[in-house]
Amino acid sequence: MRSESEDVRRLRRLWDQHIHLPFPALGDDARSQEVALYAAWLGSMVEAVLGRGALDPVHADMLKVRRAEGNQELFLAGGELGDPVRSYVARLIAIEDILISLPIDK
Repeated sequence: MRSESEDVRRLRRLWDQHIHLPFPALGDDARSQEVALYAAWLGSMVEAVLGRGALDPVHADMLKVRRAEGNQELFLAGGELGDPVRSYVARLIAIEDILISLPIDK
């Protein structure tokens, strides 16, 4: 079993913090749904990385496409919905940044 890289340890700490903080209560606002969907999508990748220590090639491709498309909707939601969501989105972007920097499992 290989030891965890510093990036995977950082991801583990940030993800642990993330999952122990509640999602900001905002009702049925479509902007908050965008944030929640993104968090779930990203979470599936994080859980896979934490289990294997590297990024799955399919997830790596998905992240590249997402980054090329940009996170405008996510940033817009964070800005419009205020501080609790802005902090939540910032943490998700930090998680995404770590994920994209990880080695890809072959």
